[in-house]
Amino acid sequence: MKKFLLSAVTFTALAAAPALAADLPRKAPPPAAPPPPPPITWTGCYIGANIGGIFGRGDARFNEFEIGSNDRSAFTGGGQIGCDYQFAGTGWVIGIRDMFNWANVGRDRTFVDNVGNVISTDTNGSWFNTLTGRIGYAFAPSWLLYGQGGVAWIKHSVDVNINGFDFGEFGKTRTGWTAGGGVEWMFAPGWSAFLEGNYMDFGDKDHTVFGPGGVCPVGGCNFTTEVQAATVLIGVNWRWGGKAPGYRY
Repeated sequence: MKKFLLSAVTFTALAAAPALAADLPRKAPPPAAPPPPPPITWTGCYIGANIGGIFGRGDARFNEFEIGSNDRSAFTGGGQIGCDYQFAGTGWVIGIRDMFNWANVGRDRTFVDNVGNVISTDTNGSWFNTLTGRIGYAFAPSWLLYGQGGVAWIKHSVDVNINGFDFGEFGKTRTGWTAGGGVEWMFAPGWSAFLEGNYMDFGDKDHTVFGPGGVCPVGGCNFTTEVQAATVLIGVNWRWGGKAPGYRY
């Protein structure tokens, strides 16, 4: 009888064990690890602003006589827009950019030519625009070293006065070439900053001037100007649309 009662109690306890275990509080599973941040890529487009300095040089000739050179510098500022593409699995980046800057670069000079004419010039450059392609290498995920080159335009004017007679202003948009390079740092998601230097060459331009008082008679006088400029710029870009190749977002 005792053995029967002991067996019955044991059976009842074993049968109730699963129910009791189901009523016990369970430990919550550990939270899922957050997904890793997307890898940095330079692929995408951007728009931004820049400031810096422009350093210009102008050479002038009057009837093939070298009447001097002048160097000038000024503050410049403006904006840029462009797009980049980073090749999958590499640090190589290619892109295209257009930059437009205001730059009040000017200087007054007075020269005396080989026959005694007193020539005063007032030169001024009011803006420049560059359209460049660039190629770079991301030597670290957020750092890009690049070179660039392309076409450049500048609004350049010269006011000429010879022996007290004002011959007027000779101004036009000049076309040339540009080359340069720099480094860019992606300091936050969607934001980058850059430091770069560029050289621009706009070649020679000939102007024919006519004037009274025996100065520049029939046929006129030839006035030639040559313009080069260099820039040092810092800027910031806001980027969008970039996704790392092969990464699932």
